Amino acid sequence: MTRFRFSLLLLCLLLALGSIPAQAAPANPEKAVAEVLDALHLAASKADGKTYFALFAPDAVFFGTDKTERWPLKEFQPYGQKRFDTGKGWTYKPTERHIFFSGDGKTAWFDERLAHSAGEARGTGVLVHDGKAWKIVQYNLSFPVPNDLFDPIYAIIKTYEEKK
Repeated sequence: MTRFRFSLLLLCLLLALGSIPAQAAPANPEKAVAEVLDALHLAASKADGKTYFALFAPDAVFFGTDKTERWPLKEFQPYGQKRFDTGKGWTYKPTERHIFFSGDGKTAWFDERLAHSAGEARGTGVLVHDGKAWKIVQYNLSFPVPNDLFDPIYAIIKTYEEKK
């Protein structure tokens, strides 16, 4: 009789666990990540700081185009919000994007080409899924230099740095 009760208890436990809904993974994680990045660019162009900064994880880092710009979110947010408060944001429109995922599907990284009024830019970064949503943990904005222009541009930068 004891074996029967144990088996019955085990069966009930397995049935109960099976009835707990599992957290469903997004049907299309690539689309979900792309939507976060598109929302980021849209919020920036509308100077919508509330939406923009909500897309970042609390420990996120933003790398700007200057070599000194490594902004933890706690520092980047006041800087960016000050700009957004003027009603002016920044507009980058994705023209190409590649998204990749870790084996467990909880981390995504991307690279994207961006159209900007000053020319082409590049965004790269990492997002993590926190169990509820994708959050940006790192974004790196850069302006690629054509190979044919690298030497003269590097010479200008080198001269500039030496004069500092």
